[in-house]
Amino acid sequence: MAVSEKTLKLNLLDIRDNSVILREVKTIITLISPNFDFFYFDKAYNDIEELFLGRYHGYRECNTPYHDFRHTLMVLLAMARLIHGASEQSNEFSDKQLNLGLISALMHDTGYIQSSEDVSGTGAKYTMTHIGRSIKFVQNYYSNSEYFASDMKSFHDILSCTGKHTMIADVEFENEQIVILGKMLGTADLLAQMADRLYLEKLIFLYNEFDEGSVPGFDSEMDLYRKTVGFYNRTKERFRREFGGVNRYMSNHFKSRWNIDSNVYEESIEKNINYLKYILKASQKDIYHSLRRNAISFQ
Repeated sequence: MAVSEKTLKLNLLDIRDNSVILREVKTIITLISPNFDFFYFDKAYNDIEELFLGRYHGYRECNTPYHDFRHTLMVLLAMARLIHGASEQSNEFSDKQLNLGLISALMHDTGYIQSSEDVSGTGAKYTMTHIGRSIKFVQNYYSNSEYFASDMKSFHDILSCTGKHTMIADVEFENEQIVILGKMLGTADLLAQMADRLYLEKLIFLYNEFDEGSVPGFDSEMDLYRKTVGFYNRTKERFRREFGGVNRYMSNHFKSRWNIDSNVYEESIEKNINYLKYILKASQKDIYHSLRRNAISFQ
C-alpha cells in the first residue's frame, strides 16, 4: 500500500529521541559532503549537551524551559536542513563552513546558561544580552583552537543573526557563504520555535522568561498570545526581506530527502497560528483549557 504524503510528514522522525535527531543531522550533512569529518562537531555536541545538563565545569544546569536543549536540537536540525536545501540549489559550502554553521546552531543559546557562581534567578535574566554571552562562550571555547583560530569573526557574525534587532545589511561578513549561514541560522531559530507542535503551550514559558528578563512590550501571558499573530506576520516579512528568503530551501530539502513537495515547517507554523486565532476568538478571557495538550503542565 502506498504511504500518503500526509502520513509520511507525521512520521519523519521521533524528535523525542535526541539520538534520532543527531543521527538525522549527520545523515543530512553526509548528503552534502560524503567524507565530512565530524570530529569538531561531535566534541561540540557532547560538550553542549553536558552544558545544558549542568555537567560542564563552571556552569549550572539549564533552567529556562523555553530555551532548553530541546530547542537547541530543533534549531540544529532546522539549520542542517536549510544548508542541505541550499546545497541542492548549487550553493557550495566547505567542510569548515559546514562546521561553522552547525556549531553556531549548537551554541546559539549558551548565553542563557548561568555560571556556577551565579545563583540569583534563572538564565532568563539574560534574555536581552544572551547573544553577546553566547558569542563570548564560543570565543572562550575555541580560544586555543588552531582549526577555528581565524573564524572568531564568522562565529560572531553568524550568531548575531539570531538577534531580533540585528541589521544584517550592516554586518561586514567574511564572504557570501557566511552571509547565507547567518541568514539560515536566524531563520532556523524562528522556524524551529514556531513550527513546534507545542509552540503555543510553550509561549507561557517564553512569557515567564521575558518577564524575568525585563523584555518590554508584554503586559501578561494573554498579551503575548494576542501579539503572537502580529509577530508571525512580521516574521514572514523578515524571512522575505532581511533573511533573503532562505526559508525556501526547506522545500528543496524535503523534496530531496523525503520526496515531499512542500515546506513542512511553514505548514506546521500555519496550523499553529490558525489554531491560535481560533482559540483567541472563541475564548477571549481564558484560552488555557485549549492548550493543555500532550501532557505539558502549567501548574
